[in-house]
Amino acid sequence: MPPKKAAEPEKKLRLGRPGNNLKMGIVGLPNVGKSSLFNILTKCDLGKAANFPYATIDPEESRVIVPDPRFDWLADLYQPSNRVPAFLTCIDIAGLTAGASTGAGLGNAFLSHVRAVDGIFQVVRAFDDAEVIHVEGDVNPVRDMEIIQTELRLKDIEWLEKQIETSKKVARSANATTLAGKAKQEELLTQQKALEILVGKPEEGVPGKDVRKHDWNAKEVEVINQLNLLSSKPILYLVNLSERDYARKKNKWLPKIKAWIDENNPGDLLIPFSVALEERLSQLDEAEQADALKALGEEHKTTVAPCLGKITKAGYDALNLQRYFTCGPQEVRAWTIQAGTKAPQAAGVIHSDFEKKFVCGDIMAFEDLKELGNESAVKAAGKLRQQGKPYVMKDGDIAHWKAGA
Repeated sequence: MPPKKAAEPEKKLRLGRPGNNLKMGIVGLPNVGKSSLFNILTKCDLGKAANFPYATIDPEESRVIVPDPRFDWLADLYQPSNRVPAFLTCIDIAGLTAGASTGAGLGNAFLSHVRAVDGIFQVVRAFDDAEVIHVEGDVNPVRDMEIIQTELRLKDIEWLEKQIETSKKVARSANATTLAGKAKQEELLTQQKALEILVGKPEEGVPGKDVRKHDWNAKEVEVINQLNLLSSKPILYLVNLSERDYARKKNKWLPKIKAWIDENNPGDLLIPFSVALEERLSQLDEAEQADALKALGEEHKTTVAPCLGKITKAGYDALNLQRYFTCGPQEVRAWTIQAGTKAPQAAGVIHSDFEKKFVCGDIMAFEDLKELGNESAVKAAGKLRQQGKPYVMKDGDIAHWKAGA
């Protein structure tokens, strides 16, 4: 008698909206450098960078190129007439303040803008400048992070309490013996569990935590995703330093910020950067930028590098995105998909007919092409693989799709 097949592990679903057109929102208190970062990232002046709170009210949106040496190499190899890299959509959201969850400082509108994005760049100010006012009166990034976290959680608690009341009425009227009735009961239990996670158990000394920091099962994730909670979105902490502190890689607040993240949101990424330096570099050509960075490094006896590419790539990765390439003399293009996407759905990003009439894909790994030098050599080495519908795309795959008529 053949041995029984081992049970397949439960498929791990991620919190968040499915899709490849996801957005990162730039969030923080007023006057911490959000709009300046947005302007530099997007090389435009849509974000209203100004030295007063609420200079930005309506969110601004732009696409930012995701740097990728693989794409550059492919473009050099194929010399196409058209080059289309991967993009990350970034949105500049106005500053949140204490009390935003109850409507203070245009808070309700701003929090609705946060709800509309899929991930958060939280900009934290760690530089002193008497000419740039701070809405709280002084510079204290740990307090600022506490304010943002508290406001996002309070809004989620308010949202969940309303949802739970509605779900209780629906669950009471549903037939608990039917599948639909059981589903409604499970939905209510998950909502109540999410509320407990956010609130914690203060009387027992158990603090609340973000919804994203709990280990949810697949059914629970489906319910949480329908709620679109603010605390379910991935957060990257961008610490805005003075040019001097960034160059010397020292700032009195950095250890305290790291300790706060480790205690409150362990595993979240911390990226120090300097808006002042990035703004200065943006005014220079490539050669002048190299000279400026070299001079700054020599002054502080260290190596100084710009940080915008690192920030963009980190945001792209936080949204669980990856890319594959299509290559030819007409075009080299990076196509954004979510990690775990199968071949037909990846082809469908180009055109829905490619998914509907999918036959197969000729796939090669970028590493194989780079090692062997050209497609013919890859094919000769037996590394051009024909993949069908079950194939899960890998980051950096190079694909040629075949679809039926």
